[in-house]
Amino acid sequence: METDTLATIGGISILLLLSAIFSGSETALTAASEPRMHLLKKKGNKRAAVFAHLMSQREKMLGAILLGNNLVNILASALATSLLIGAFGETGVIYATIAMTILVLIFGEVMPKTYAFYNPDRVALTVAPIFRWVVAILSPITQTINILIRFTLQTLRIKLGDNDLILSAQETLRGAIELHQGKEPTIQQERVMLRSILDLAEVDVGEVMHHRQDIVMIDSDLPTSEIVNLAVKSPYTRIPLWRGNPDNIIGVAHAKALLRQVHANRQDLSSINIDTVATTPWFIPESTSLIAQLQAFRQRHEHFALVVDEYGSLMGVVTLEDILEEIVGEIVDEHDMVPVGVRSQNNGTYLVNGRVTIRDLNRRFEWQLPDDEAATIAGFVIQICRIIPEKGQIFSFKGFRFEVISRLNNRLELIKVTPPPLVDEAELH
Repeated sequence: METDTLATIGGISILLLLSAIFSGSETALTAASEPRMHLLKKKGNKRAAVFAHLMSQREKMLGAILLGNNLVNILASALATSLLIGAFGETGVIYATIAMTILVLIFGEVMPKTYAFYNPDRVALTVAPIFRWVVAILSPITQTINILIRFTLQTLRIKLGDNDLILSAQETLRGAIELHQGKEPTIQQERVMLRSILDLAEVDVGEVMHHRQDIVMIDSDLPTSEIVNLAVKSPYTRIPLWRGNPDNIIGVAHAKALLRQVHANRQDLSSINIDTVATTPWFIPESTSLIAQLQAFRQRHEHFALVVDEYGSLMGVVTLEDILEEIVGEIVDEHDMVPVGVRSQNNGTYLVNGRVTIRDLNRRFEWQLPDDEAATIAGFVIQICRIIPEKGQIFSFKGFRFEVISRLNNRLELIKVTPPPLVDEAELH
């Protein structure tokens, strides 16, 4: 009798161990980082490859784990009930229920799940080879159960796989980026850069281009010596050339190509044919996305494009550097004319140049100002007040305060921005 009792207790112990393995494995396999596992797989990790295989048949895997876990729990409870009924009679059922509930809850569920939750990758790599065989063995049963479940749900008119509840890969990445928390400047910069990369497909070149009023263009009919002087004084290496009127761009002069011609014709600059120096202009619509334009720059091996509107009128220019600045922030070289962009004040306000884009402000200060209808802060102020405000006028928007400091003709040159006060999360609790 003692031998049978010991055997039963041993059997219950083994079943509890199996229950712990099933429970912990479920948590680990569902919580493990798939990107990290994918990286390990590419490096030749065989267990990571098995994990990827299990994830490709996630429904079968979860069905096998749940089936196995329920089987061992039920069997352990049955053995415990039989053992305690023999020892205490009918009241043994109550004792068995209480004892197995406590044992399964602690040792079969909470403890293994807790460990797996804090070590998902390690546990997943350990159990993946085991569950490959578990899934294969239990697959016929789980498939049958899944068929019955689907039939029942269809009968009840319950739809599976509602696409509205499924996050896209991009949304998943955005969520992961937002989890990359920290107040250190490096972490904040990384978060901004990662967001900007994902935004490239949603931002048009019209939002980042240099407006035509800010670009340098040269009349190609001017004397060559004057064209050279203007090119030398310009802070840009690529200069559009026009003929007749500024909208008629006939080419783009590169400073280096012009320098070669100057070097070759030192004695007589008038002999230089500017048309042969200039390259064919490349026109793109202002609605082109940044990701599409970046790919186009790479394919054409060019760094410069002219932006036109739907009527073919010149709007401005966009360069490869402009797109890169959307990712890494402002790039200032030794020839750039640095405008006064944003100056912080001691009272928590900011003096912002009207040409600064809302996207730059949102990225720099992690604000949430809308940029769908206006690209610059000046345009945004005009958009919210529906007029061209006068100097000194003040407007409010969702806790932000905008004051026009300087206006030139119809252009808002300087705006004081007062953001809403920050709320310490600790004060909310």
